[in-house]
Amino acid sequence: MSGDRTPLLLRPLGALGSATVELVAAYGRFGAFLVQLVRAFADVGTWGPLLMVQMRRLGVDSLPIALFLAAFTGIVLALQASYTFTGAIPLYFVGTLVGKTMILELGPVLTGLALAGRVGANIAAQLGTMRVSEQIDALETLAYNPVSYLVVPRVLAGVLMFPIVVIFANATGILAGLVTAINLLDMSTQEFVRGLRLFYEPFDLTYSLIKTTSFGLLITVIGCFQGFTTDGGAEGVGISTTRAVVISSMLILVFDAFWAVVLLQ
Repeated sequence: MSGDRTPLLLRPLGALGSATVELVAAYGRFGAFLVQLVRAFADVGTWGPLLMVQMRRLGVDSLPIALFLAAFTGIVLALQASYTFTGAIPLYFVGTLVGKTMILELGPVLTGLALAGRVGANIAAQLGTMRVSEQIDALETLAYNPVSYLVVPRVLAGVLMFPIVVIFANATGILAGLVTAINLLDMSTQEFVRGLRLFYEPFDLTYSLIKTTSFGLLITVIGCFQGFTTDGGAEGVGISTTRAVVISSMLILVFDAFWAVVLLQ
C-alpha cells in the first residue's frame, strides 16, 4: 500500500515548502531568461530584419482598440467633470480635468491594460504554441538563437511603439472631451482650451511616456517569458496566456503606483 506517510498536521507545511521552492525556481528561470535577452541584443543580424514587422503588429495594429477606449474615456471624463463642478467651479476646469487625467493616468494605464490583453496574450500564445510544437527547438537545430529571433524584436517593438500608441490615445481622449464639452455642456472651444492649458506642464507628457515605456517592456517580456516556458500541450498554452495577461495587468498597476511615488513626490 503506497501513499503519503507525512503526518496530517505537517502536510500544510509541506505544501508551503513546495510552493516556495517552485516560486524560487520560477524567479531563477526568469533571471536566466533576462540574461539571455540582454545577450541576444548583440545579435543584430538576427533580430534587425524582424523589428519593423513586430512594430506594425504590436503598435499599428493596436491603435484601433486604444483609440476606441480613449474616445469613450474622454467623453465620460468631460461629463463627470461637468456634473462634479456644476455651481461650484468654473466650467472651463472641465478641460483641465480631461487633459490632466488622460495624460497622467487613464491614457497610459487603460491603454496598457488593453495591450496586456491584446499584445501580451498574443505573444504568449504564439511562443507557447511554438514551444509545445517544438518549433523553438527546431530554430536551435538550425543554429538560430530563438531569443534573438523571437524575443528581442517583440520587446523592442513594445518599448518603441507603446509610447506612440499612448500619444494618439491621449490626443483622442482630449479631442473626444472637447467635442463632448462643445456639444453637450454649452462650452466654447476657447473655454475648454483655457482649462486644458491652465495647469499643463511639459513634464506631464514626459511622465506619461516614461510610464508607457515601462508598460511596453513589462508586457512584452512577461508575454515572451510565459510563452518560452510553456509546457503541457494546448492546455499549457492556455495557462501561459492567462498568466501573461494577469501578471502583466498586476505589474502595470504596481508600476503605475511606483512611478507616481518616484516622479510626482
